Amino acid sequence: MACADKTLLLHAYVDGELDLVRSLEVEEHLKTCPACAEELSGHRTLRSSLRSGNLYQRAPRELKARIRAAALGESAVPVQSGPASVVSMRPAQRRPIFEWLAVAAAILIAVALGSRLGPGIGGNAQPDLIAEEAIASHIRSLQPGHLMDVQSTDQHTVKPWFDGKLDFSPPVRDFSDQGFPLIGGRLDYIDHRNVAALVYQRGKHLINVFVWPESSGGNSSSLERQRFLNGYNFLGWRNGGVYFCAVSDVNVGDLRQLKELLDR
Repeated sequence: MACADKTLLLHAYVDGELDLVRSLEVEEHLKTCPACAEELSGHRTLRSSLRSGNLYQRAPRELKARIRAAALGESAVPVQSGPASVVSMRPAQRRPIFEWLAVAAAILIAVALGSRLGPGIGGNAQPDLIAEEAIASHIRSLQPGHLMDVQSTDQHTVKPWFDGKLDFSPPVRDFSDQGFPLIGGRLDYIDHRNVAALVYQRGKHLINVFVWPESSGGNSSSLERQRFLNGYNFLGWRNGGVYFCAVSDVNVGDLRQLKELLDR
């Protein structure tokens, strides 16, 4: 994130309007940019001040009555009674029944289209969250010094490095002969737990393969899927009691080829 983009992004960040990947980018930028961090603090201070009791104004009774009347489908008509104005209410004209039927039909159509076109809507959004987490971790790993905790093309060096650092032993294999050389690994965090991140290379492209056991709980039971988010391909699957997530900017065909090698 460049400072030139900070104004719009900081406002959206404070209001919680950014997606997971963008929020992580802003947080990483704030760690190294005192100017943006100070501006963010100013936004939060202003927001707190606006919400303080000193700026609160109580609504007049007449306004409350009008709002209540509108919510009940009635019209409010002020009637003078003595020195004060008293608000009385009379029933408003009801909408024809066909208008309400049209509204109900529109809602049903929207729900039907959402269930077909939006696979992440209506209780199936969790896999998308895991995909976003994995892609965000992949993006962070591309920053200098974040890609690997252990750098080696030897699987017999990478696999023992995880001993004692995880509560499982990740399957670590090198596929140099098939065009997917292992170049290292690191610890990462996905789906509320520590996972192994195995780093492979395909030409000049990097592939992160996140691995964790199926028995770990969390929300991975419906992980198996393919997604394309923020310019990256995500492929999730499980095999032999282990979950795998592969993320890269290579085409999905390459990810599927690596999946077949890991499943052997």
